[in-house]
Amino acid sequence: MEKKEQLPCLALSRPLAFIDIEATGTNPRVDRIVELAIVMLTPQRSRSSHVFRVNPGIPIPPEATAIHGITDADVKDSPPFAAISGKVADILEDADLCGYNILRFDLPLLEEEFHRAGFVFDPEKHRIVDAQRIFHQKEPRDLTAALSFYCRQMHLNAHSAESDAIATMMVLEGQLRRYPDLPRDVEGLDRYCNPRDSSWVDRTGKLRWSDGEIVLNFGRKKGAPLKEIIAKDRGLIEWMLRQEFPRDTQEIIKNALEGKWPKPPPPTES
Repeated sequence: MEKKEQLPCLALSRPLAFIDIEATGTNPRVDRIVELAIVMLTPQRSRSSHVFRVNPGIPIPPEATAIHGITDADVKDSPPFAAISGKVADILEDADLCGYNILRFDLPLLEEEFHRAGFVFDPEKHRIVDAQRIFHQKEPRDLTAALSFYCRQMHLNAHSAESDAIATMMVLEGQLRRYPDLPRDVEGLDRYCNPRDSSWVDRTGKLRWSDGEIVLNFGRKKGAPLKEIIAKDRGLIEWMLRQEFPRDTQEIIKNALEGKWPKPPPPTES
């Protein structure tokens, strides 16, 4: 069987590196790489793969493991990123870069990892293709597109509030008809649209319960008890209150400053 040429419709003047990263989370500033894959395609269409397992130096949260399947035990004997940074830099040196959501996630995370390792990684030296950007621009996901997809109707009066509300009702009906597995009551749809971890204190999971205490669930102090931060780092608390966090998150923090704490959930039965 004749081997199919890779990407024959795309002109390449230098290698194109397809990059994907699995990490400890979704915040490029604070999370760490646990697996890095680089699939390199040359202008001659030869392909090579480079896959690195990385010890992130911090615990891998269960919610991250649930997505990519990589545990702390899987990477305990893997090198830190600093140990492979030189090799990764060499691989990417003369290549252009491609990824899915690479501009918002993979590239910023790589920059942070290289910075911590003492390397200067300059994205401006690379041309960058983001397949997610192409997808979102070519296949819009706005209300007009949803009405066309689910109801086969044009949205002739888009951005009129009443027209948009009626279009939303029609889209929901179309979705319920199309997907028989969707819940048939509002309570079920609420759970489907707003899945909540039982450990979350607030609606968006900025704060969570850990052994009966409220701890931060984001940033450099992730896992630190809120009570401890209030006692020792008021600057961080003031910063949190200045941010555009949801109202319920802000209220929990303000109440905690006054010594008013929400009641912890009952322990789950094992």
